Amino acid sequence: MRRAGILLLAAVPVVVAAVVFAAGPDRSGSAEGKDVAASQGASGVADAPPGLAAPAKKELAQRIVASAENSTLDWRSAYGYIEDIGDGQGYTAGIIGFCTGTHDLLTLVERYTRAHPDNGLAKFLPALREVDGSDSHEGLDPGFTAAWKAEAKLPAFRRAQDEERDRVYFDPAVRRAKLDGLGTLGQFIYYDAMVYHGPGTGPASFHGLRARALKEADTPAEGGSEKNYLDIFLDVRRRAMKTKRPGIDTSRVDTAQRRFLSDGNLDLDTPLEWRVYGEPYRIR
Repeated sequence: MRRAGILLLAAVPVVVAAVVFAAGPDRSGSAEGKDVAASQGASGVADAPPGLAAPAKKELAQRIVASAENSTLDWRSAYGYIEDIGDGQGYTAGIIGFCTGTHDLLTLVERYTRAHPDNGLAKFLPALREVDGSDSHEGLDPGFTAAWKAEAKLPAFRRAQDEERDRVYFDPAVRRAKLDGLGTLGQFIYYDAMVYHGPGTGPASFHGLRARALKEADTPAEGGSEKNYLDIFLDVRRRAMKTKRPGIDTSRVDTAQRRFLSDGNLDLDTPLEWRVYGEPYRIR
């Protein structure tokens, strides 16, 4: 993904009441194969408080992510979003920035087509397989962007986007964070990192970042300080972003997640105030 990976600062009004790298993150495959430790301690996760998975917190998480991904708190407005933002990942589309170049958009359309064979995107599957892993539009233009927007008006495709977001990003991030002994804020920090960097094991992907953080600090599950560990994790993430794109805007870390952490808001309780790309947001 993502909109947040580009250096475009859109002018967005304050909302009340409420990338990626040139080389690309490792977003290939499903999250199940990436989270090698998730099968351990499953009973502990099941017994843990819902945290970010509680409906109100999950809604909150989608809104905060949308402020960085689409410069809005109305995350549901992005089902039909699609454009090439020039980040080397081809088309970026939908509520979580599925990309034609990073396998997750292909997986989404394949799974959707198995359930709905006559959908308007099915005819593009051969082209999507060909461009996977590149920024090419070959076989997609003209027609793919219009087909995406049309399909996104259907409840079935919106549900498919929700399910794929949860299957590949949200659920694995929350599960991994709970295994690490992290509360709601830590679960969100993992989720946003997984969305932005991808759920892979490469050095610029979520599990690679986590592995580097573990070299500098213990997780709460290992007896470490939660605040200290999350501080280190955000440092590692920010360094990775700057290494790949020295001029990149890192405000989704600096003036959003870091602010919540500095305030000691480990439960991610509202009201929340933060800035992304210089624009203020508030959720009461």
